[in-house]
Amino acid sequence: MNILTDRLRITCFSPDMARDVHLNSLDADVRRFVPDEVFETEEDACKAVSALIAAYDGSEGPYVHPILLMDGTSIGYVQLVKTDAGWEIGYHIAKPYTGCGYAAEAVRAFLPEIMKRMALNRVLGVCLAENAASRWVLEKCGFTLFYEGMGPYQGYQRQICKYLYHL
Repeated sequence: MNILTDRLRITCFSPDMARDVHLNSLDADVRRFVPDEVFETEEDACKAVSALIAAYDGSEGPYVHPILLMDGTSIGYVQLVKTDAGWEIGYHIAKPYTGCGYAAEAVRAFLPEIMKRMALNRVLGVCLAENAASRWVLEKCGFTLFYEGMGPYQGYQRQICKYLYHL
């Protein structure tokens, strides 16, 4: 995968990206909203990157792709993950790069490509109700809110929002 936008490149992981994955996973927002994606050591990140690379060839995913600035700086990821409810979009932009519209830009570019590749006509978006930034990204990218209330999130019952994007 190699998707280009005006400011970003969405590509595939390579083993040399483990350090960036480790560092980008340590901010407070990752710990708060997606704690299972925190990699405390570079070795932990290396194992995760290896598993993500291996998943590219399968049909079950997850399909996690790094988001790079045009100068090669790794700023986060965008992903498609299979859940019991269907395929779900996910994304994270490292704290120093938030507030610049990168997440929405990446999601808008990634969705049509991954949906075509996977022959999907709908994708879910799920986030904590308190995560205003993620809600904004989903809404800006054409997702429609269809549920707000208690639901499973990261192994706990939390206030969540569920969104749907369909062609």
